[in-house]
Amino acid sequence: MDLKTKNKNRYPNKKQTGRNQSVSDQNEEALEDNFVFGHHAAVEALQQGRGNKLFLQEDSRGEKVEELKEIAREQAVPVKWVPKQKLETLSNHGVHQGVVLAITPYEYLSLDQLIERTKEKKEDPFFLILDSIEDPHNFGSILRTADASGVDGVIIPKHRAVGITPIVTKTSTGAVEYVPVARVTNLVQAVQQLKEIGFWVFGTDMTGTNFQKWNAKGSIALVIGNEGKGMSPGLKKEMDELLTIPMTGHVQSLNASVAAGLLIVSGFFPTSGGVGHEKTAVDCRWLQYDRFVAGTGPA
Repeated sequence: MDLKTKNKNRYPNKKQTGRNQSVSDQNEEALEDNFVFGHHAAVEALQQGRGNKLFLQEDSRGEKVEELKEIAREQAVPVKWVPKQKLETLSNHGVHQGVVLAITPYEYLSLDQLIERTKEKKEDPFFLILDSIEDPHNFGSILRTADASGVDGVIIPKHRAVGITPIVTKTSTGAVEYVPVARVTNLVQAVQQLKEIGFWVFGTDMTGTNFQKWNAKGSIALVIGNEGKGMSPGLKKEMDELLTIPMTGHVQSLNASVAAGLLIVSGFFPTSGGVGHEKTAVDCRWLQYDRFVAGTGPA
């Protein structure tokens, strides 16, 4: 018996290190991300043709279950009735609502592909750039807001940031199926590429222009920084302008998804002194909310 085999037998539970650990982690992540759970997330993934097998809790009944079964039948997706414990395992103990769907892995776009998609539209594009967002709930909430407001695409880094996971999908209530997401190796280079083709790039910071006076005309890319550290210094240097959300209370910072929501609404429908983005297909409820913020409409 060689030394390597001997050590392996002696320490069977020893944590892997180096390259082998990396490969193992990647395989585990890929396996985990091939499932979505929750009713809305499963419905949207099925309707987009990404479902492979639908797992339903064996005692589930009702209209929502029948809806899932019908969509699965239309998409030729097999249905399997399983105990609750099985769903707990597949969802990693998430709030699965008695539904887990095995899916085809999410296909990210390249930056070039995302840009090419926007060329078919008449309006100037509006992109979100997420600088190392780590919380899947934040990412999912941002995607939900992006879909509701008409954002053309979201750009994320490949490393040190959350990707499309089951929790992101569930939190977005299926919006991940409709908002294009591009993943890039280097955000600084991505911003430089966008600026070369005429984008104005804005970042969020504790000091900067009041977001209500933001001029969001033209092709826009808005950067939302990491939950704890904000924007990286290298990325901040590439900004055309920094925006800040004035804080009048005791708390001096906002959750990343809340800040993104305020800035997106401000970009599309400015309040006092701002210039809005040329989007025309945004739900009128956003305008009503904007008037409320500005104090010019009903509460």
